[in-house]
Amino acid sequence: MSTETQPDMSARSVLASLNEAYETMEMPVSRYLLLVIGPAFAILVGSLLATVVLGLELLVAVPLVVFGLFAVCVAIVYPKLAQDRRRKQIRQRFHLFLTHITVLSMTNINRVEIFRTLAEEDEYEALAEEMGHLVGLVDTWNVSLDDACRMRAKQCQSPLLTDFLERLAYTVGGGQQISEFLVDEQDSMIQQFVTRYEGDLAKLDVMKELYMSMMLSTAFVLVFAIVIPILTGVSPTLLIGGTIVMFTIVQVGFVYAVHVVSPYDPVWYIEETAGDGPLTRIPQALTIGFGSGLVLGIVVLAVALGVTPIAADRIPLPILAAIPTTPLLLPGWRMRTEESKVKNRDSEFPSFIRALGAVESVKQASTGSVLESLRKKDFGSLTQNVDALYKRLNMRIDDIRAWRLFAAETGSYLIQKFGDMYVIGRQMGGDPRLLGQVISKNQNEVLKVREKRQQATTTLTGVIYGISAASVFSFFIGLEVVKIMMDITNEMELDSQVAGNLLSTAAYNVAVIEYLLIATIFINAALSAVMIRLTDRGHMISALVHFVLMTWMGGIIAVITTYVVNTVIAV
Repeated sequence: MSTETQPDMSARSVLASLNEAYETMEMPVSRYLLLVIGPAFAILVGSLLATVVLGLELLVAVPLVVFGLFAVCVAIVYPKLAQDRRRKQIRQRFHLFLTHITVLSMTNINRVEIFRTLAEEDEYEALAEEMGHLVGLVDTWNVSLDDACRMRAKQCQSPLLTDFLERLAYTVGGGQQISEFLVDEQDSMIQQFVTRYEGDLAKLDVMKELYMSMMLSTAFVLVFAIVIPILTGVSPTLLIGGTIVMFTIVQVGFVYAVHVVSPYDPVWYIEETAGDGPLTRIPQALTIGFGSGLVLGIVVLAVALGVTPIAADRIPLPILAAIPTTPLLLPGWRMRTEESKVKNRDSEFPSFIRALGAVESVKQASTGSVLESLRKKDFGSLTQNVDALYKRLNMRIDDIRAWRLFAAETGSYLIQKFGDMYVIGRQMGGDPRLLGQVISKNQNEVLKVREKRQQATTTLTGVIYGISAASVFSFFIGLEVVKIMMDITNEMELDSQVAGNLLSTAAYNVAVIEYLLIATIFINAALSAVMIRLTDRGHMISALVHFVLMTWMGGIIAVITTYVVNTVIAV
């Protein structure tokens, strides 16, 4: 009985959530049906009519009908997808939002101005929109703040924000200060952030296991596609090419899945601001790396075409193909080094901001005066940036501008966000000691879960390298088996008709197949490198290191596999 009711309950739950998404859309349902779902059904009907009337072949008709069905499905579920996207935006940025609203609540500004300031933060996306709706209720309809919080809590699509607004409304209505409520909320909210972050990392572990099984299965299919045409007579080039496309699609799907599952926690400063930041030292390395790679590519092409005195067959083709990628190690490694420095600065910032707030509170002096003594302290890799911040503030440069240049030079996203919160909180009359404590505590929690993320990234990197090595080994084992079978066919002292009935080798072009397998090595290396970077949210340029290493690993394994197989057969 339970086995029959479970699917019904699941379907009912899906329909209920879809109905909820339609009810909370900003666009009226009737308008959405007319402008989106109606045209999607028209596309489906048109594809069916075209198939019947024009008498299209199966290879054309099936994709056309599938496209029509896909359009209808996307149109129907889009409101649910949009709702889930908004929930994810709220969930991913909620810890920064909570720190920001806590800092603003400690200042001397009006309560509504707190939410108005947050509504202007475009980076908060859905959270900023919700704050804008809340401020609109207060300004336009003269609704009290607690009533506005209750109204938005009922219409909000995120349970996390709904719960927060309901408790905030109760607090404001009861006469408690917002700052007291938010300070009390810090521990529970940060613990929720840590729990969600660790939950996403657990999903990455599941994704890793699924990735391993799917990629090994796809690699087996590719080996099967290499070998089976010799027995069936099917065009091997077409079969292998189609399998490589499937291999690429599967890997692209996993790259997207990792992007969706991986916690939103960028490492790098995300705004363009004048200043000598870490990224300003990368363009030169990029120019040298890609320029040298282009030159080596031309040289390799000349060798392959026999233009140079070097014989093309003296260097194995997989190694020859990997050579032009080598210079890309320079910009990749340079970015990797700069990223390591950014992470070191992140680890030093909590102690710096806590010390700054404490000393500033005791001395009752400006930030510039306090930094005169603090800049002599050892803050590790952050020391030079602190000294530059002091010089700018001492020159009476605008405080916000000076702090943003400080953040740009550190290259850190966390320092950018928390530094802005501190300086704005100070300008609005906040207690520097409390500001420093709140910011320091919250950033320390982020750094702790980042350590766990780094461990998950290291594990995934090892799995990807292992699967890549095993896949390349199996690819070229299959290719060598085909070569052996072709040699056997050529050496058979039998009637040609009998040999042809046994093995179909005429359609094989070994050179083309080898080129396709080398292309697979490049595709795998590029997508795997992107997947690793999406896991730790590092800069994509640093992924060049993994791209080059995996390309060379694939080339070397291909050569070793060929050598070992030929040696064993010779023996």
